[in-house]
Formats: sequence, structure tokens, C-alpha cells
Amino acid sequence: MKEVCEILLDIGAVSLSPQAPFTWASGIKSPIYCDNRLILSYPEEREVVEKALAETVQMQFPGAEGILGTATAGIPHASYISWILHLPAGFIRSKAKDHGKNKRIEGAFRRGQKVVIVEDLFSTGGSSIDAAKAAEEEGLEVMGILAIFSYDLKAAEENFRAAGFRHVALANFPELALVARERGDLTAEDIEKLEKWRMNPRDEGWFR
Repeated sequence: MKEVCEILLDIGAVSLSPQAPFTWASGIKSPIYCDNRLILSYPEEREVVEKALAETVQMQFPGAEGILGTATAGIPHASYISWILHLPAGFIRSKAKDHGKNKRIEGAFRRGQKVVIVEDLFSTGGSSIDAAKAAEEEGLEVMGILAIFSYDLKAAEENFRAAGFRHVALANFPELALVARERGDLTAEDIEKLEKWRMNPRDEGWFR
């Protein structure tokens, strides 16, 4: 979605630096860094994004009966979406609590309830798949996983396919790169580097 790409660039939620790559926690050298938490600080832009997420739930996952956000970045977006759609909301911890009821899924949900899981970002898909599996273990029916932005990595596609979970993102890396090129933020050479990185993020030859 072009409008979402423009918002992410305008507010600095996505930063592009093909000449001086960022280093992810995994050690991967990347020409892009995404921090969608910044969306929460911009009310007008936030409204556009949340409405787009809600509309995507209605279009892609009709019949959804609840929204679950991943801890922590997906929680506020799940709350906004559920409020717009008048659906129950909850969240999924990265791991079960070690006290109390030792719950990992928070919220009032029944077995068999159809839910959509909300992430802020897809990278390799690992954390999203883990959250979806946790929801299934609690007896919930996961209709799919929704994110604001996806790096659109091959590894993510393979992981989601293997796990059997449908996933949808409002905007992705190739779309954003084209918008950045139109704005003059990237050159044609930069785009070529970005595409090489996307095809194999662990191969550092793209920036050498």
C-alpha cells in the first residue's frame, strides 16, 4: 500500500541506508531498519494505518472473532483494530509467565474462536509463527497473521509456508523501495543493492 509506505518514510519508522548498513541483533548487515513503534506518536498517520489494518482484517479474514497482538509491538495495534471492529482483544506473550496462572495468552477467548494475530513487522517470520502456534495450543483457530510492514524475505515466505499460516502485510520492502526511488531518496544503484540484500540478507556482498 503506497500510502502506508509514504507514512513509514515520512515519520522515520523506516530508515534506508544502503551506503552505511545497519546491524541487526542477528548480526545481519541491512540497508533498512524498521521501527513501527514510532507510528504511535503520530495521531493522524496512526489513524490511517489502524484503519487500513482493520479494513484488511475485514477483507482478508472475514469472520474473525478476535484480535491478538504479539508482545510488545503488536499489542497497541491489536487494541486499535479491535476497537474499530468491535471485537475482543488480547495479546500473546513471548513466553508464559513464571507465576500466577502461567498464562501466555492474555484475554477472554474460548476454544475454537477464530482470531487474527497482529504483528508490527515480518522479518523471517519466526516470532510470528511461534505466537500463532501458541494460540493454536490454547485451542484457538488462527485465521492468519497481519503486519504493518514486511521485509519480504524469501526465508519468511518459506517459513510461513512450512508452518501453514497465512500472512498479510500492509506494505512491503519492494513497494517501499519504489516509493523511495520516486521521492529521490534512493538511486537506481541503491535499488539494485537493496534487491540483492533482500534475496540473501546473510550475503554481505551486496554492499561491498
